[in-house]
Amino acid sequence: MAYPGSHFSYPETLAPFNERLIMDQHGRIGVRVLWREDKKEVIVVFRGSITMQDWLGNLCFVPVRYQASAGRIHWGFKRLLEQPMYSSHKSRDQAIALQELLMRVLTPLVKANKRFTFIGHSSGGAIACIFANIFEQKFPQKVKRVVTFGQPAFGTFSYRRHYKLHNKTYRICCDLDIVTYMPLVPYMYWHIGKMLWLHDDQIYENTPTHERFLRSMKSWILRPITYHYMKKYIRNKTLFDEH
Repeated sequence: MAYPGSHFSYPETLAPFNERLIMDQHGRIGVRVLWREDKKEVIVVFRGSITMQDWLGNLCFVPVRYQASAGRIHWGFKRLLEQPMYSSHKSRDQAIALQELLMRVLTPLVKANKRFTFIGHSSGGAIACIFANIFEQKFPQKVKRVVTFGQPAFGTFSYRRHYKLHNKTYRICCDLDIVTYMPLVPYMYWHIGKMLWLHDDQIYENTPTHERFLRSMKSWILRPITYHYMKKYIRNKTLFDEH
């Protein structure tokens, strides 16, 4: 929902919602805010990296302090929260830092007694967590959950220790997604929340990184054999029914 062109792909899904788009200075959507008057939940969706500049920023993983948060975070994700963006009903000339803009957009919804779910993919997952943690400090008990997909690690151990939303954060990883191991510097950054690992058609909770890597490699090596299993054939039963 936060990637460019999503309104063409999901018009029926988006139809019931009020929305606010947060755009970068090139006019590309970066964050989508969705809510309904008859529901108490606001959904804030962050997109991941799509430009060469984004990816280069991801590689600048120097730990830096960010505002009053304990510990340090990845410089590239700090940059994303400070990048100038503008609301869809404003103009590029009115662009301000993403974090400040989101606070302005969400504060009226806080006053309307809404609760907030923050969702992000890849680097968008990292900034969803960082922003949600700041939002929780400003508006206690207003964060309902944080859900990320393919999110890299972004905070030092001290940041992890002081993160306020561990019990409300769900980090979803898929098989051997290399981005979820980034940056490849042991113990520099730590993941937060509960990990849900999608592997071999099952969901595993909080599987250690080394075990996840070894089991993924084992699965990859044995894949030519496992394709012979009957379960691999019957999982596509509906395709035969339709054919």
